[in-house]
Amino acid sequence: MTTPDVTVTVIVFNDAARLPRAVASLRAQTHGNIEIVISDDHSTDDTPAVARRLAAQDHRVRYLRLPENSGGCSAPRNRAVEIARAPYLMFLDSDDELPPRAVESLLAAHREREVDFTMGAVRRVRVDNGRRSTWMPHLVAERRTLEGIEADPRLLFEHLSTSKMYARAFLDRHGLRFPEGIHYEDQLFSAQAYCLAEAFTIIPDPVYVWYIEPFAAADAASISNQRHKISNVRDRVHVQRLIDDFLVSSGHAGLREDKDYKFLKHDFRMYAGDLPYRDEDWLRAFAETVNPYLDTLAPGAYARLPRPERVVLQLVREGRLDDARLAARGLGHGVAPRQVTADGTGVPYWGDKVPDSEPGRRELALNDLELDTRPFPSAQFRHEITALTPGPGATLTLAVRTYDPGLRLPVGPQRAGLLLAPGGRRMTVPFRLDPVRPGVFEGTVRLDLAAAPLPLQGFQGVRHPMVRLQQQGLSHSGLLLAPPAFPARTARVPYRSGTAPHEVTIEPEGRNPGRLQIRWRPVGVTARVVRPVVRTVARPRVRKAVKLVGSLLR
Repeated sequence: MTTPDVTVTVIVFNDAARLPRAVASLRAQTHGNIEIVISDDHSTDDTPAVARRLAAQDHRVRYLRLPENSGGCSAPRNRAVEIARAPYLMFLDSDDELPPRAVESLLAAHREREVDFTMGAVRRVRVDNGRRSTWMPHLVAERRTLEGIEADPRLLFEHLSTSKMYARAFLDRHGLRFPEGIHYEDQLFSAQAYCLAEAFTIIPDPVYVWYIEPFAAADAASISNQRHKISNVRDRVHVQRLIDDFLVSSGHAGLREDKDYKFLKHDFRMYAGDLPYRDEDWLRAFAETVNPYLDTLAPGAYARLPRPERVVLQLVREGRLDDARLAARGLGHGVAPRQVTADGTGVPYWGDKVPDSEPGRRELALNDLELDTRPFPSAQFRHEITALTPGPGATLTLAVRTYDPGLRLPVGPQRAGLLLAPGGRRMTVPFRLDPVRPGVFEGTVRLDLAAAPLPLQGFQGVRHPMVRLQQQGLSHSGLLLAPPAFPARTARVPYRSGTAPHEVTIEPEGRNPGRLQIRWRPVGVTARVVRPVVRTVARPRVRKAVKLVGSLLR
């Protein structure tokens, strides 16, 4: 039997529906001399039958079934490594795919120069809307070979084991295997691989397709999407401590600040975006879990973060959990705090008081946000819906409160507009914001969704209204934050513009940043006939054919 060049392990558990797609992506590889090991973590659905059928269809496919469920990714990967016959190894999850040239590209990089592993770009695909993006694109933008992780510690952010092809000899030489019995095993395994490798090559080619399901049911969500569980927080912190210990024992303690920054910027940041939607008990348990670990991190790691993230971290560390929840609304979107308080020297601090500790003053000072001096188009305001009142038909009256902590708006009533652009066509509803006290304005706006200028072919998608302010010929558009929870309302809307009816749902976004969310779905003849025809005509080949016929007729 010919020795395969590469063994690709597909780990699976109760995923009979998607396993064939993953294996098909391996059978379609341009480099055909591969071994495919389906490693089943003792599935209880039809996965065994599907896997055996796939093995019968292609001699390159082998099926391995664990005697009992391990509850993680490590054991099925490790058992497959034990039986793998190739000198190079890759790993694939059953709900993902490899691009056709993935094996060929990574193997070519190994053969070009002897390295411990090669890695490439990961394409992320949102299952709900089909949007595509590249994971950590700045780290894989160019082809390069690094002699050790110290050459670019930013790579600690790229902690996926599935985007890499490992030399079997490298893994065996260091006894490197996936840690069993814990979650977030990829982070520890990748940190170890980065530190132990004498050289590794990065290529910009796509080598992995990662399907993201942000709205998957809680019981079906991936480990990283189970952040609502405190056990998930504990698992993530536990792995960080294991990585810290390894950095010291392996002689890489100098990477600690870079690794701490990665934890704050990536791991903690994901939880921070969820804070506005957690209850009091969860918040307390979260703080009790993360604060002891946050106290061990390098001060320099905090200093590298954007100020709004440092504010949330400090509020969590001080136990000001309601304030942390408030500060987390709109992270990354230039949303201002509701209030700032200046000390005797004029330094503004987040919230209604000047911090009484040195760390608090350092982390909660907002000088660098330039709330009172930055250009008006990039100024920071905070627009919140304080009440929603459904009206007749498809109307909705919103009570809006605008916070202006930098006192950028002049005294007196302000002209504002509510912006909404479904289908690429803008709708502006003017309204007035009246001053309540310095830095706070309130107003009401009546939104009639039947007046939205949809295209004739209709619109299917989600939009979030924005608030526009104007000053001396300059305009500013900002997010409109909704209450974290209110009853969703769905109505069938007949459009005055001649567009066929749509089903329109008004709801809270339910996740960071928590905007007012409006969803359109065409119904009737628009959904059954008009949109399919428009999509067909819009295809590039069809457009070219139409132009060709038109030119011939002329």
